[in-house]
Amino acid sequence: MRSIRRWCVGFGLLHSLFVVAAMSVPVVSLAIEVQPTLEHIQATLERGKTAAAQGVSPDQLHTWFGAKEDLAPRGFIMTKLGSLLVMANHLSLRALAPTDQDIAQVMANDNLLVNVVLFGERVNFAADSYVVLEQAGRTVKPSSVRFDARGDRTNVWPQQPAYRSKVIAQFPYADLDPRAKTTLTVFPSSGGKVSFELDFAHIE
Repeated sequence: MRSIRRWCVGFGLLHSLFVVAAMSVPVVSLAIEVQPTLEHIQATLERGKTAAAQGVSPDQLHTWFGAKEDLAPRGFIMTKLGSLLVMANHLSLRALAPTDQDIAQVMANDNLLVNVVLFGERVNFAADSYVVLEQAGRTVKPSSVRFDARGDRTNVWPQQPAYRSKVIAQFPYADLDPRAKTTLTVFPSSGGKVSFELDFAHIE
């Protein structure tokens, strides 16, 4: 707790965060937390530590969406609290804990990260893919998009789908409605599109 307080002082947030913490109100998220409070941060770090003690791996803590079966499109979202949760879990499994600098770096991130796994017929099917979000008829464009220029072979290669690739996009929090129902659409350069329905109101 002391390390987090020192970090908050550095960002000029200590007074307001103490007010929230002193209210002793349970942490309830009604949307993506763009500016998490001290209480949110501490609760998330404890969740990550507890999950590690229970043998839960970091990838099990991601906010996943899409298909659950193999060889079908899926992905996960990394918010500020989601990143803290995974980091705390990962470090705790190694008997370590996040430093003030680690926490500050996560809180300073201005982008929501989306990682999508797609499946295709050609090794380079995901090259030059693009990603957008749709919220109430409004299109939100990414600040950056990365993709696998060459996919990995699936366990059914050379049968279809023969290749698996990742497409990773970052979206500025300033452009997002953190409470909106959202459609995430990926446009592979090979043609077509893959869409996912997301509800930001149920994501921390």
